[in-house]
Amino acid sequence: MQFVLLICVNLTIVQVDYMTFINTLRMTNYEILRKPIQPNEIEWRVQSAKGGKTTIVPYIQSRAVMNRFDDAFGPEGWQDTYREWKGKGVMCTLSVKGEDGWISKEDGADDTAIESTKGGISDSLKRCAVKFGVARDLYDYPLVQIEGEMRFVPREIRGRLDQMTTMINEGQFTQQYVLIKKQ
Repeated sequence: MQFVLLICVNLTIVQVDYMTFINTLRMTNYEILRKPIQPNEIEWRVQSAKGGKTTIVPYIQSRAVMNRFDDAFGPEGWQDTYREWKGKGVMCTLSVKGEDGWISKEDGADDTAIESTKGGISDSLKRCAVKFGVARDLYDYPLVQIEGEMRFVPREIRGRLDQMTTMINEGQFTQQYVLIKKQ
C-alpha cells in the first residue's frame, strides 16, 4: 500500500509520495546536495568530435543546482552573487545559512560562446555548487562516445543515456567506456 501526502506549496496542492517526503526530511542538507544526479538534471554536451567518434560529457543543469539548494536550505537559506572576473568571465559566490552564520564558496567560469554572459553565470554557479558536493558524482562517469562526428548530442540517444544514469545511481553500471552506435 502506498500513502501519499497532499501539501500546499505556494498556494498549490501538490501530491507527494509519503515515504519520499519522510526520507527527505531525515536527510541532512549535505546529503540532499550530494544525492546522485538524476537523468532529468543532466545536460549532455559534445566535448570533441574527431576520428569518427563524438565524445560527450554530462553536466548538471543550473536549474537543478537551484532546486537542490532550495530542497536543502529553502529559498531563504541560500544566496548567490556574481561579479565580473578578469574581464572575460564571471565569479560566483554561493552562500548557505548555517547554524553559526553564512558559509560561502566561490568559483568562476569564462563567458561562453553561446549567450556569453548568461553562460558564464550558469557555469560559475554549477562550478561553485560542486564545492558544496553537488554533481561530484558526474566526475566518475564513464567516457561516453557516439559513433560518428557531430556537433550536438542526438535526441534519439537520450533515453539510453537516461538508462545509463539510472543504472549508475543503482550501482548496476561499472563500465569505464561506452560507445553508442547510432541506430
